[in-house]
Amino acid sequence: MRPLTDTVPKPLLTIKGKSLLQYHLEGLKRNSFEHVVINHAWLGQLIEDTFGHGAEFDLQIDYSSETVALETAGGIAQALPLLHPQDYFLVLNGDTFMPEFPFEQIQSVVNQLRMDSLQDKPVIQAYLFLVPNPSHHPLGDFYLFDSYVSSEKPISSTSQGESKYTFSGAGIYHKNLYKDISPGTKYALAPLLKVAMLKRLVKGEILSCSWHDVGTPDRLLALNQK
Repeated sequence: MRPLTDTVPKPLLTIKGKSLLQYHLEGLKRNSFEHVVINHAWLGQLIEDTFGHGAEFDLQIDYSSETVALETAGGIAQALPLLHPQDYFLVLNGDTFMPEFPFEQIQSVVNQLRMDSLQDKPVIQAYLFLVPNPSHHPLGDFYLFDSYVSSEKPISSTSQGESKYTFSGAGIYHKNLYKDISPGTKYALAPLLKVAMLKRLVKGEILSCSWHDVGTPDRLLALNQK
């Protein structure tokens, strides 16, 4: 995103006068979320200066600062002591634009995952929101078959399971997925998920709202021109 991100962290880039991160926070506020932890590295102090501790959004915002970028799983593992979840928690990428994300459905998904675990079913470690592949990522990331997400094409597949989808960056995770990652360790998310997928511990769905990965200045400009 340079030169735009030379002086502004990507989550503070704006669409229609609001930052990407503000859209997320407003959605959380509307749906009665209470506690948010924001991971940041590059120019992260600007994020803290902008949102403080969340009074404007009726949220408690804490910050997990990374002096060295820890990648997604490493950053989540470092932030968990601040978030201190009971079991499941929601993660959103700060550089995505999806103002109609279904925050109102998150609690029902979590409730169902908890009910399943009480019925002696394996504890699902991740619930991913997938999207149709955008033009800049045509090959996708994962398959979806019978509500399970896999990195391998299912042997027995329906039309839904025959093609890959792109991971939106939004997911519900169980804290135990990260239990073997020490805080401060650099760790990518994809390998962690793929191990869980092999054990059929990852479920998901196709995201019902519009979604945009704001990864280039041209994409940001296009969204502002709509």
